[in-house]
Amino acid sequence: IWIARCFEATRQRCCRLEQDGRRVREQLSRVEAERAALEVKLKHARNQVEVEMNKRHRAEAELEKQERKLQLVFEILMQEPWGSREQCSVLSALAGRRFAASLAPGRRSSAVDESCQSLLSHSDISYDRTEDDVVRS
Repeated sequence: IWIARCFEATRQRCCRLEQDGRRVREQLSRVEAERAALEVKLKHARNQVEVEMNKRHRAEAELEKQERKLQLVFEILMQEPWGSREQCSVLSALAGRRFAASLAPGRRSSAVDESCQSLLSHSDISYDRTEDDVVRS
């Protein structure tokens, strides 16, 4: 009777362990599916960041090109012999105010709120994917 009770206790323990094993395998499957979904989201987010960075670089290059053209127009207007002294002083004031701030090296568009620039600067973004590699067994 004692041996039968020990065998029954062992059998019940084995049944509990099997149930725990099934529950943990199901949980593992759910977590792996969630991880795969998050990896897809991360990939899409990285691609979107890259697209937006490229758009921004193109926009900044176009802005610099247009500002150079505008500066050339101001310079040409300043050199016109027919311009009055008052016109030259107005153009000088406009040119000085506009180009002193806008043509500074490394300037960013003021239309973008960059209060978090140190946290979100595109130059700080690392595309090193070695951190994403997960050891899979």
